[in-house]
Amino acid sequence: MDAKAIVQHPDELKPPPRPRLVKLLPSNIGGPLIGLVLLVLVFSFSSEFFFSLRNGLNILDQVTVLGILAIGMTAVIVIGGIDLSVGSVLAFSMMMLGWLYQDQAVPLGFAIPISIATGMLAGLVSGGLITYAKLPPFIATLTMMSVARGLANILTEGRQVVGFPEWFTRLATVRHFGFLSATVGLFLVMLLVAWVFLRFRAGGRNLYAMGGSPEVARLSGIKVRAITLWVYAISGALAGIAAVTLAARLDSSQPSAGLSLELDAIAAVVIGGASLSGGVGSIGGTLVGVLIIGVLRNGLNLLGVSPFIQQVVIGVVIALAVTIDTLRRRTSTAR
Repeated sequence: MDAKAIVQHPDELKPPPRPRLVKLLPSNIGGPLIGLVLLVLVFSFSSEFFFSLRNGLNILDQVTVLGILAIGMTAVIVIGGIDLSVGSVLAFSMMMLGWLYQDQAVPLGFAIPISIATGMLAGLVSGGLITYAKLPPFIATLTMMSVARGLANILTEGRQVVGFPEWFTRLATVRHFGFLSATVGLFLVMLLVAWVFLRFRAGGRNLYAMGGSPEVARLSGIKVRAITLWVYAISGALAGIAAVTLAARLDSSQPSAGLSLELDAIAAVVIGGASLSGGVGSIGGTLVGVLIIGVLRNGLNLLGVSPFIQQVVIGVVIALAVTIDTLRRRTSTAR
């Protein structure tokens, strides 16, 4: 047989083109999306209250805080980092809000940006420990997790602050157009902005380049140190925004708020297809991951499953997501 006869044309080696609608989705979002659909089907048949507009809106309300944290965590994981401090930073920013408003008589309109700036400052400190002190992200953010949680308790000596103005709590309780609260609307807008930045802006592509190889990115002219610093600062600021959102929903500031939320945020990003080694991740995938966790918790609550068992289930889901990520990276490396 002629050797030329068995040589494929280069065009034949290319995968078939994806449909236009499919091109809008990240290539690694298919599995999590199928998992989300299956969860919705299972709980719809398991509970008569699950598949309803009211419960769907409740799920959106419940995942708003986690979703805001997960947006910042997506950027952190894309550059190859990790942020274990966001739950404690949320609590610190939340207590700063309550302390300024009630104990220091600062108008809430001024206390809100100060509390968000508090979160950003905490993120800057974590970023500085990573970029200048050369601490591993795990150690730097673990340090900030402990410090921020301690400061959250020191501000009011461990007591919670209760009672905000009605206009503030209405941001999380009043549904506009019959379904959308202001806090959920803010979350959706932030999702859109983050999606546009990561997918279409040069700054977003720089984050993926840094996650793929920080040294190659540096040699390409990308300011790795400065970008890393600001990614952690933005993650902290988003924790501050999540703190304001949670305070509006609870009508209180609690030093115990945000416990284990950092693990849920990491889980949402990884379940959504991001890689803990960096360079892979998407806002669309993170949204699916957030919804998976929200649907899981909501469905298990409707079925009367113990919160302790829910923790086990979420842990198993995290383990499966990380295992799939590891296997995917090994397969791509082998190829």
